[in-house]
Amino acid sequence: MPIIPPSYRPPLFVRNGHLATIYPTLFRRVGSPATDRERLELPDGDFMDLDWSPQTNSRLAIIGHGLEGESSAKYICGMSLALQRRGWDTLAWNCRGCSGESNRLLRSYHSGSSDDLAHVVDHATARNYQSIALIGFSLGGNIVLKYLGEKGSKLYPEIKAGVAFSVPCDLASSSIRLGGWDNKIYMLRFMESLKEKIIQKNNKFPGTLNLDGINSIRTFAQFDHRFTAPINGFTDANDYWTRASSKPLLGAIQIPSLMIQAANDPFLPKACFPEETAKTSKSLHLEVPRHGGHLGFISRGAEYWSEKRCADFLEEVIL
Repeated sequence: MPIIPPSYRPPLFVRNGHLATIYPTLFRRVGSPATDRERLELPDGDFMDLDWSPQTNSRLAIIGHGLEGESSAKYICGMSLALQRRGWDTLAWNCRGCSGESNRLLRSYHSGSSDDLAHVVDHATARNYQSIALIGFSLGGNIVLKYLGEKGSKLYPEIKAGVAFSVPCDLASSSIRLGGWDNKIYMLRFMESLKEKIIQKNNKFPGTLNLDGINSIRTFAQFDHRFTAPINGFTDANDYWTRASSKPLLGAIQIPSLMIQAANDPFLPKACFPEETAKTSKSLHLEVPRHGGHLGFISRGAEYWSEKRCADFLEEVIL
């Protein structure tokens, strides 16, 4: 599909990429949708927690969060409420260990956990929805696009569309970009949270992990090589980044899918803007607004532009 001309016009005060990224976390006020939590037991003995809206419609949006996020994140709540207003049921799923309770296994969630999304989709299709859309933010967007590319033409027929925002589709380059000096504040927060989970894992599985020098870890390259890769079956950080990235699979996507990447996203380098793939794909729609930062598509009013844009796209492609 041709690259879509960007339609986002931000308020003047959030045209800086860092401001756009930080502002929603600090200042957005958004309600919490009414949900029922279900614990999904997984074949390997682990679990994930799913937050369902009341089942009242024939359409379901399955929504995935970003790194160290959860279903109560503001961007998840905002998207859920916006779609519910338009006649969608929603299912916000929490990755393993992200719902406020440590998961049971040594394995953690990671950027390529499309197998876990597959379990969620398998479970959701049993509720007999006519149409299902998959939506993901950042890490969750990479998982959605990876899943769609892996499945190709073998998707459930109910799955009609995908939408992904601020996607680190090339994990190697985005990991390096996040390690830059201008992203230090984000990296510190990610590392603090991720290292705390590793310490919890070590308490649950004594002697399994080597925590020597953990406080000196400062980058994803160090963390992923030391922890993410080995506990999730990868050889090293490079093997993890290669096998978990959605970029090589984007050309295999067979259903209408919208990928929105802000040009001033401080997390995403040039390699995360798959323009050539979008130009030749029949299914991938790439929209690159000039502004928006990382998940910072701010609008005045109750709904953000990202929520309106997602809803409009789904209405366009789902008959």
